[in-house]
Amino acid sequence: MNQQILFNDHVEIEWEQGWAKFHAMVAGQQVPCLVGLNVLANKLDSTLTSAEEAAAAFEQLRFDLEAEAEMLIEDEAYDAQGRIWLGHPPI
Repeated sequence: MNQQILFNDHVEIEWEQGWAKFHAMVAGQQVPCLVGLNVLANKLDSTLTSAEEAAAAFEQLRFDLEAEAEMLIEDEAYDAQGRIWLGHPPI
């Protein structure tokens, strides 16, 4: 694990936009990391019907999502707004 990339425990479920957002701290700056709710559902082979289910799915997958985000940050795979997208193309 890269000690220069830290994740906090907070996750925001943006149900209307269809994504979950969490943040990494990289060199003193917050980097928004987003994953589509459909990606969470597919990873768990389930259907998400509420923000609460999406939050529970995120927590189940947190370790893997943070590892994926860390690799993308190291590869500098930011979108035009400085965000990292996991398993979903930038919108």
